[in-house]
Amino acid sequence: MMRGLTIGRLADAAGVNLETVRYYERIGLMPAPGRTPGGHRSYGREHARRLAFIRRARELGFGTGEIRTLLGLAEPGQSSCAEVKTIAIRHLARVHAKITDLTKLERVLTVTIECCSGGLTPSCPVLDMLDNSSSLLSQPR
Repeated sequence: MMRGLTIGRLADAAGVNLETVRYYERIGLMPAPGRTPGGHRSYGREHARRLAFIRRARELGFGTGEIRTLLGLAEPGQSSCAEVKTIAIRHLARVHAKITDLTKLERVLTVTIECCSGGLTPSCPVLDMLDNSSSLLSQPR
């Protein structure tokens, strides 16, 4: 009989922290593993595959609720490309919004840094910008 992976080896193989695996188990994204006679967790290939799926989805910015849905849709016989597409479209809209916000932020920082002499002055444009950042970010594009 093949011996399963320990939690440490599973975490290392997936490139996540050991506590991340426990967290995913606690919130139900990862199924509970089998246990050795000594009570240690023993993970199989299906756990490694699922953890890699979760890690990649998190890297792409999907939330835990979306990941839970995607995992359900990835189960044999459950796949619905239309549902997956809907989730992906909503996520893409959020990505576009973040890009817009980051572009505004880039512009504000660039202008502010260009105004900064870098010398010893009583007023610093970067600090002033941070003090008034909410008004600067809401300026039109």
